[in-house]
Amino acid sequence: MMLIRYLSQIGRYFLMWREIFSKQTKWSVMKGLILKEIDDLIIDSLGIVAFISFFVGGVVSIQTALNLTNPLIPKTLIGFATRESVILEFAPTFISVIMAGKMGSFITSSIGSMRVTEQIDALEVMGVNSLNYLVFPKLIAVLLYPFLIGISMFLGIIGGYIATVYGGFGTSPDFIEGVQINFIPFHIAYAFIKTFLFGILLASIPAFHGYYMKGGALEVGKASTVAFVWTSVTIIMINYILTQLLLT
Repeated sequence: MMLIRYLSQIGRYFLMWREIFSKQTKWSVMKGLILKEIDDLIIDSLGIVAFISFFVGGVVSIQTALNLTNPLIPKTLIGFATRESVILEFAPTFISVIMAGKMGSFITSSIGSMRVTEQIDALEVMGVNSLNYLVFPKLIAVLLYPFLIGISMFLGIIGGYIATVYGGFGTSPDFIEGVQINFIPFHIAYAFIKTFLFGILLASIPAFHGYYMKGGALEVGKASTVAFVWTSVTIIMINYILTQLLLT
């Protein structure tokens, strides 16, 4: 019974995608909606992403330095480990899980509140494709999500540099050499491929749970929690699959 319910939800999720693109809202209206979503989802997330990235980058470099107890291991390993950790996993995956809570809860609660107050029904009565009107601008806005992750990568490495050099764990030339050593450009492409897919999931899964929720204000909170859980689980599963496909 549980399996049938999950399969039904998955089927409804993919049917939602068809409805999103079936009847487009006028561009004059859509333009304003897209700009508002960019401000709500991307610009408003800059602060928390910058703060977390900077300090986690510092923590990664300090932990790496503290584990270099063998004098034969070069200090350049600190910069190398920081770069690999931040670019490959921390920035694209860890930040996306955090954004599932911040961004995803906002999307679910905003759409769910419209469902509760019957604003979505009003849109349908006026002949507006409510899924296109509500979800499409969010999907366009998250196309800028890789920009957010790019900033996260940069600040994570800067945080590692400052923690290493000013914490007395290594020198500036050693850290910079470590960041440059054995650099594989495809790792950047891999990170942004993941980021693009994660951004689509961050917009669509919470929107799905908000749009199809039933009940009142209490159910909006429950829907936000469920959306966060399923978005996080999906991100981790897709991360595993993409790592197997692209890096092995």
